[in-house]
Amino acid sequence: MPVLSVTTIQTHLHWEDKAANLRMLKEKILAIPEHTEVVILPEMFSTGFSMYPQALAEKMDGTTVNWMQTLAAKKKVILTGSIIVEEGNKYYNRLIWMLPDGKYGYYDKRHLFAYASEDAAYTAGNKRLIASVKGWKINLQICYDLRFPVWVRQKNYPNSESSTPMPEYDMIVYVANWPESRNHAWKTLLQARAIENQCFVVGVNRVGNDNKNIYHSGDSMIVDPLGEVLYTRAHQEDVCTTILQKQKVESARKQFPFWKDADSFLIDP
Repeated sequence: MPVLSVTTIQTHLHWEDKAANLRMLKEKILAIPEHTEVVILPEMFSTGFSMYPQALAEKMDGTTVNWMQTLAAKKKVILTGSIIVEEGNKYYNRLIWMLPDGKYGYYDKRHLFAYASEDAAYTAGNKRLIASVKGWKINLQICYDLRFPVWVRQKNYPNSESSTPMPEYDMIVYVANWPESRNHAWKTLLQARAIENQCFVVGVNRVGNDNKNIYHSGDSMIVDPLGEVLYTRAHQEDVCTTILQKQKVESARKQFPFWKDADSFLIDP
Protein backbone atom coordinates (compact mmCIF):
# COMPACT_ATOMS: atom_id res chain seq x y z
CA MET A 1 0.00 0.00 0.00
CA PRO A 2 1.34 3.49 -0.81
CA VAL A 3 2.51 5.83 1.93
CA LEU A 4 2.07 9.60 1.86
CA SER A 5 4.31 12.17 3.59
CA VAL A 6 2.29 15.15 4.82
CA THR A 7 3.72 18.31 6.39
CA THR A 8 1.45 20.53 8.49
CA ILE A 9 2.46 24.15 9.12
CA GLN A 10 0.86 25.64 12.22
CA THR A 11 1.90 29.28 12.36
CA HIS A 12 1.12 32.80 13.48
CA LEU A 13 -0.16 35.01 10.66
CA HIS A 14 0.60 38.68 10.06
CA TRP A 15 -2.72 40.49 9.87
CA GLU A 16 -3.60 41.49 6.29
CA ASP A 17 0.09 41.62 5.36
CA LYS A 18 0.61 39.39 2.33
CA ALA A 19 4.28 40.17 1.82
CA ALA A 20 5.17 39.32 5.43
CA ASN A 21 3.15 36.09 5.41
CA LEU A 22 4.52 34.85 2.11
CA ARG A 23 8.08 35.65 3.19
CA MET A 24 7.61 33.87 6.51
CA LEU A 25 5.92 30.81 4.98
CA LYS A 26 8.53 30.51 2.24
CA GLU A 27 11.25 30.29 4.88
CA LYS A 28 9.35 27.59 6.77
CA ILE A 29 8.62 25.53 3.67
CA LEU A 30 12.15 25.66 2.27
CA ALA A 31 13.52 24.70 5.69
CA ILE A 32 11.53 21.44 5.91
CA PRO A 33 14.36 18.90 6.35
CA GLU A 34 12.47 15.68 5.63
CA HIS A 35 11.23 14.41 2.31
CA THR A 36 7.59 15.43 2.04
CA GLU A 37 4.92 15.25 -0.64
CA VAL A 38 2.07 17.48 0.58
CA VAL A 39 2.52 20.74 2.53
CA ILE A 40 -0.62 22.14 4.18
CA LEU A 41 -1.05 25.78 5.24
CA PRO A 42 -3.89 27.34 7.30
CA GLU A 43 -7.02 29.06 6.01
CA MET A 44 -6.40 32.50 4.41
CA PHE A 45 -2.69 31.96 5.00
CA SER A 46 -1.63 35.15 3.20
CA THR A 47 -3.90 37.56 5.11
CA GLY A 48 -5.51 36.04 8.18
CA PHE A 49 -9.29 35.57 8.37
CA SER A 50 -10.22 38.98 6.99
CA MET A 51 -13.70 40.19 6.03
CA TYR A 52 -12.29 42.88 3.70
CA PRO A 53 -11.90 41.06 0.38
CA GLN A 54 -12.29 44.30 -1.60
CA ALA A 55 -8.83 45.35 -0.41
CA LEU A 56 -7.15 41.94 -0.30
CA ALA A 57 -8.58 39.70 -3.02
CA GLU A 58 -6.44 38.53 -5.92
CA LYS A 59 -7.14 37.04 -9.32
CA MET A 60 -6.02 33.50 -10.06
CA ASP A 61 -3.00 34.89 -11.87
CA GLY A 62 -2.10 37.08 -8.91
CA THR A 63 0.84 37.23 -6.52
CA THR A 64 -0.12 34.43 -4.13
CA VAL A 65 -1.06 31.83 -6.74
CA ASN A 66 2.18 32.59 -8.59
CA TRP A 67 4.04 32.27 -5.28
CA MET A 68 2.46 28.86 -4.74
CA GLN A 69 3.42 27.73 -8.25
CA THR A 70 7.03 28.83 -7.81
CA LEU A 71 7.44 27.31 -4.36
CA ALA A 72 5.71 24.02 -5.19
CA ALA A 73 8.03 23.61 -8.17
CA LYS A 74 11.15 24.53 -6.20
CA LYS A 75 10.39 22.24 -3.27
CA LYS A 76 8.81 19.55 -5.50
CA VAL A 77 5.72 19.27 -3.32
CA ILE A 78 1.98 19.69 -3.52
CA LEU A 79 1.17 22.93 -1.69
CA THR A 80 -2.30 23.70 -0.34
CA GLY A 81 -4.12 26.30 1.75
CA SER A 82 -6.85 28.89 1.22
CA ILE A 83 -6.63 32.50 0.04
CA ILE A 84 -8.99 35.33 -0.90
CA VAL A 85 -9.86 35.27 -4.61
CA GLU A 86 -11.90 37.58 -6.82
CA GLU A 87 -13.62 36.03 -9.81
CA GLY A 88 -16.57 37.33 -11.82
CA ASN A 89 -17.04 40.28 -9.45
CA LYS A 90 -17.47 37.88 -6.53
CA TYR A 91 -15.14 36.99 -3.66
CA TYR A 92 -14.28 33.47 -2.56
CA ASN A 93 -12.47 31.83 0.33
CA ARG A 94 -10.67 29.46 -2.05
CA LEU A 95 -8.46 26.50 -1.24
CA ILE A 96 -5.78 25.95 -3.89
CA TRP A 97 -4.31 22.49 -4.50
CA MET A 98 -1.06 23.38 -6.28
CA LEU A 99 0.95 20.66 -8.00
CA PRO A 100 4.73 20.86 -8.59
CA ASP A 101 4.18 21.25 -12.33
CA GLY A 102 2.11 24.41 -11.85
CA LYS A 103 -1.28 22.82 -12.49
CA TYR A 104 -3.88 23.25 -9.78
CA GLY A 105 -7.39 22.49 -8.61
CA TYR A 106 -9.46 24.58 -6.23
CA TYR A 107 -12.32 24.37 -3.76
CA ASP A 108 -14.51 27.32 -2.73
CA LYS A 109 -15.64 27.17 0.89
CA ARG A 110 -19.19 25.86 1.01
CA HIS A 111 -20.19 26.88 4.54
CA LEU A 112 -19.55 30.56 5.22
CA PHE A 113 -19.22 31.59 8.87
CA ALA A 114 -22.23 33.89 9.35
CA TYR A 115 -21.26 34.44 13.01
CA ALA A 116 -18.36 36.56 11.67
CA SER A 117 -20.31 37.88 8.62
CA GLU A 118 -18.30 35.78 6.20
CA ASP A 119 -21.53 35.13 4.29
CA ALA A 120 -21.93 38.88 3.70
CA ALA A 121 -18.42 39.28 2.26
CA TYR A 122 -17.95 36.06 0.29
CA THR A 123 -19.79 33.76 -2.10
CA ALA A 124 -20.27 30.12 -1.15
CA GLY A 125 -19.01 27.30 -3.33
CA ASN A 126 -21.19 24.36 -4.34
CA LYS A 127 -18.72 21.71 -5.53
CA ARG A 128 -16.41 19.45 -3.57
CA LEU A 129 -12.84 18.81 -4.67
CA ILE A 130 -11.41 15.35 -4.18
CA ALA A 131 -7.77 15.36 -5.24
CA SER A 132 -5.71 12.33 -6.21
CA VAL A 133 -2.06 11.66 -5.37
CA LYS A 134 -0.14 8.36 -5.30
CA GLY A 135 -3.34 6.33 -5.22
CA TRP A 136 -4.79 8.39 -2.36
CA LYS A 137 -8.07 10.30 -2.71
CA ILE A 138 -8.16 13.47 -0.59
CA ASN A 139 -11.29 15.51 0.20
CA LEU A 140 -10.35 19.18 0.63
CA GLN A 141 -12.35 21.35 3.06
CA ILE A 142 -12.15 24.69 4.87
CA CYS A 143 -12.67 25.43 8.58
CA TYR A 144 -16.43 25.91 9.24
CA ASP A 145 -17.18 23.05 6.81
CA LEU A 146 -16.09 20.81 9.69
CA ARG A 147 -19.42 21.38 11.46
CA PHE A 148 -21.46 19.96 8.58
CA PRO A 149 -21.04 16.18 8.30
CA VAL A 150 -23.41 15.67 5.37
CA TRP A 151 -21.27 17.83 3.04
CA VAL A 152 -18.20 15.67 3.62
CA ARG A 153 -19.91 12.30 4.09
CA GLN A 154 -18.46 9.37 2.21
CA LYS A 155 -20.44 8.15 -0.77
CA ASN A 156 -19.87 4.67 -2.08
CA TYR A 157 -18.82 4.64 -5.73
CA PRO A 158 -18.31 1.85 -8.30
CA ASN A 159 -14.86 0.29 -8.13
CA SER A 160 -13.35 -0.57 -11.52
CA GLU A 161 -11.42 -3.46 -9.95
CA SER A 162 -14.41 -5.02 -8.19
CA SER A 163 -18.18 -5.22 -8.37
CA THR A 164 -18.35 -3.99 -4.78
CA PRO A 165 -18.74 -0.19 -4.38
CA MET A 166 -16.04 1.47 -2.29
CA PRO A 167 -15.77 4.70 -0.27
CA GLU A 168 -14.78 7.66 -2.45
CA TYR A 169 -11.80 9.04 -0.50
CA ASP A 170 -9.08 8.10 2.00
CA MET A 171 -8.38 11.40 3.77
CA ILE A 172 -10.02 14.73 4.59
CA VAL A 173 -7.98 17.92 4.93
CA TYR A 174 -9.36 20.91 6.85
CA VAL A 175 -7.47 24.22 6.72
CA ALA A 176 -8.64 26.64 9.39
CA ASN A 177 -8.57 29.81 11.45
CA TRP A 178 -10.42 28.23 14.39
CA PRO A 179 -10.35 30.18 17.71
CA GLU A 180 -9.34 28.67 21.03
CA SER A 181 -12.73 29.55 22.56
CA ARG A 182 -14.29 26.75 20.49
CA ASN A 183 -11.34 24.37 20.32
CA HIS A 184 -13.24 21.57 22.06
CA ALA A 185 -15.56 21.43 19.04
CA TRP A 186 -12.59 21.55 16.65
CA LYS A 187 -10.82 18.62 18.30
CA THR A 188 -13.97 16.55 18.80
CA LEU A 189 -15.29 17.04 15.27
CA LEU A 190 -11.96 16.19 13.61
CA GLN A 191 -12.07 12.82 15.37
CA ALA A 192 -15.75 12.36 14.55
CA ARG A 193 -15.19 12.99 10.84
CA ALA A 194 -12.40 10.39 10.84
CA ILE A 195 -14.46 7.76 12.64
CA GLU A 196 -17.66 8.16 10.66
CA ASN A 197 -15.89 8.27 7.28
CA GLN A 198 -13.24 5.66 8.16
CA CYS A 199 -10.42 7.80 6.79
CA PHE A 200 -7.48 9.91 7.91
CA VAL A 201 -8.31 13.50 8.87
CA VAL A 202 -5.73 16.30 8.85
CA GLY A 203 -6.69 19.63 10.45
CA VAL A 204 -4.28 22.57 10.12
CA ASN A 205 -5.00 25.67 12.20
CA ARG A 206 -3.16 28.91 12.94
CA VAL A 207 -1.88 30.14 16.32
CA GLY A 208 -1.80 33.54 18.03
CA ASN A 209 -4.04 36.58 18.20
CA ASP A 210 -5.59 38.15 15.13
CA ASN A 211 -6.33 41.85 14.70
CA LYS A 212 -9.57 41.48 16.69
CA ASN A 213 -7.63 40.02 19.62
CA ILE A 214 -9.14 36.59 19.02
CA TYR A 215 -6.71 33.94 20.21
CA HIS A 216 -6.04 30.78 18.20
CA SER A 217 -4.47 27.85 20.06
CA GLY A 218 -3.69 25.83 16.96
CA ASP A 219 -4.49 22.28 18.02
CA SER A 220 -3.62 21.11 14.53
CA MET A 221 -4.24 17.40 14.40
CA ILE A 222 -3.83 14.23 12.40
CA VAL A 223 -6.36 11.49 13.17
CA ASP A 224 -6.34 7.92 11.90
CA PRO A 225 -9.40 6.04 10.53
CA LEU A 226 -10.27 4.67 13.98
CA GLY A 227 -10.19 8.12 15.58
CA GLU A 228 -6.78 7.81 17.23
CA VAL A 229 -4.79 11.05 17.36
CA LEU A 230 -1.41 10.58 15.66
CA TYR A 231 -0.25 14.18 16.07
CA THR A 232 -1.43 17.37 17.73
CA ARG A 233 0.21 20.57 18.92
CA ALA A 234 -1.23 23.55 20.82
CA HIS A 235 -0.20 27.16 21.55
CA GLN A 236 2.97 27.24 19.49
CA GLU A 237 4.18 27.31 15.93
CA ASP A 238 5.09 23.91 14.61
CA VAL A 239 6.12 22.31 11.33
CA CYS A 240 5.58 18.56 11.43
CA THR A 241 6.01 15.87 8.79
CA THR A 242 4.00 12.67 9.26
CA ILE A 243 4.14 9.54 7.12
CA LEU A 244 0.65 8.10 6.62
CA GLN A 245 0.06 4.46 5.74
CA LYS A 246 -2.85 3.79 3.40
CA GLN A 247 -2.94 0.24 4.74
CA LYS A 248 -4.51 1.69 7.92
CA VAL A 249 -7.50 2.84 5.89
CA GLU A 250 -7.88 -0.50 4.14
CA SER A 251 -7.49 -2.46 7.39
CA ALA A 252 -10.05 -0.35 9.27
CA ARG A 253 -12.62 -0.71 6.51
CA LYS A 254 -12.03 -4.45 6.21
CA GLN A 255 -12.17 -5.11 9.95
CA PHE A 256 -15.11 -2.78 10.54
CA PRO A 257 -17.08 -2.56 7.24
CA PHE A 258 -19.56 -0.02 8.59
CA TRP A 259 -19.36 1.97 5.36
CA LYS A 260 -21.39 -0.71 3.60
CA ASP A 261 -24.42 0.13 5.76
CA ALA A 262 -24.39 3.87 5.05
CA ASP A 263 -27.51 5.68 3.86
CA SER A 264 -27.79 6.89 0.28
CA PHE A 265 -28.38 10.62 -0.11
CA LEU A 266 -28.17 13.58 -2.46
CA ILE A 267 -26.94 17.08 -1.60
CA ASP A 268 -28.86 20.08 -2.91
CA PRO A 269 -26.33 22.42 -4.56
